[in-house]
Amino acid sequence: MSLDQFQQLRHWHLCHRRDHPMEGHIWTAVVTLWMVGWVGAPAAWLVHEDGAAAAVALFVFVPGLYVACRIRLHRRGRLRCDWINALKT
Repeated sequence: MSLDQFQQLRHWHLCHRRDHPMEGHIWTAVVTLWMVGWVGAPAAWLVHEDGAAAAVALFVFVPGLYVACRIRLHRRGRLRCDWINALKT
C-alpha cells in the first residue's frame, strides 16, 4: 500500500464518517496498530525484547493486509466496500 493510497483512504474516511461510522472506527484501529508497529518495534529493540519487537514490527503491514482482505471479500460478494473506488492505483 502506497502513501498516496493511504492518504486517499484517510480522506474517504474523513468525508464519509457520518455515513459509515463503523468504517471510521475500524480504520482508526488499523492506523493505531500501524503506528504501534512503527513506534513499538524500535522501542522494544532498545530494551532488548527481540521477540516483542519482531511481533510488533508485523503491525506495520496491517493497513495493506486490511485493504487486501477487504478488496478480496468485496470481489467475492461477501462484504460491500464503498471505499474501494477511492483507491487509485
